[in-house]
Amino acid sequence: MTNHPQRVAHRGGSYLAPQNTLAAFRNALTLPVDAIELDVQMSRDGRVIVFHDYTVDKLTNGHGNILDLDFAYLRSLNAAANFPGGWPEPQQIPTLREVLDLARGNVQVYIEIKPSKRDNTYGSYPHIAETVIEEVRTAAMLDQVLIISFDWTVLPLVKSIEPTLLTGALISRDVWNPDSAQALDILIDQVTALGCNWINMDSNLFTPLMPAVTHQRGFKLGVWTVNTGDKLCLLADSGVDSLTSDRPDLFTIFS
Repeated sequence: MTNHPQRVAHRGGSYLAPQNTLAAFRNALTLPVDAIELDVQMSRDGRVIVFHDYTVDKLTNGHGNILDLDFAYLRSLNAAANFPGGWPEPQQIPTLREVLDLARGNVQVYIEIKPSKRDNTYGSYPHIAETVIEEVRTAAMLDQVLIISFDWTVLPLVKSIEPTLLTGALISRDVWNPDSAQALDILIDQVTALGCNWINMDSNLFTPLMPAVTHQRGFKLGVWTVNTGDKLCLLADSGVDSLTSDRPDLFTIFS
């Protein structure tokens, strides 16, 4: 393998430890990773927390929509409660600041800004972009962070507030229809208008032409979520710039 893409632990490596917990991120730091990926949302009282789902029901021992829950209640929950096979110690839902402090000087951080969701209707957390950027500035990690999102409205806002931050558009079939000859060119034009630096693609949408085309237009190309060694090697050899996996232990094949 001649290409050496950035190796990204998805939610800290969600097959190996309870996702988006400090336990997962600490475990990732023991593995050959270059970056960790995490999701951020906001409590009802405005704290930035690291959590993926829109409700706490599936992943914790609590109930309710993130939108409706105060930080104190969220911190009382065990984010490892439903990890397959169990987990030896309870894990709090971390704050963004806690994860940044852990990652500082060690790995890059991909921060996915999540939209809010209630009754199948998506929205935006008030001032989430501004709050996330302030946390990154306070941690002195502007050069260590990539902001990504499926909510494309937040990406130019991030750039307008802090132009030095790298941003990436997340791409799935929900936001892009790849089934036309001009689809990739149209996508790149859209991402260009957002002011992004990266295109972060669902690996199921990947085609071998994508690295050359995106690089020619000045973008980095990342793919997610890749959880087998064979596919990691195949995509690495294709020329992509990052590989995101729930199994960061598999990155030992690149050592």
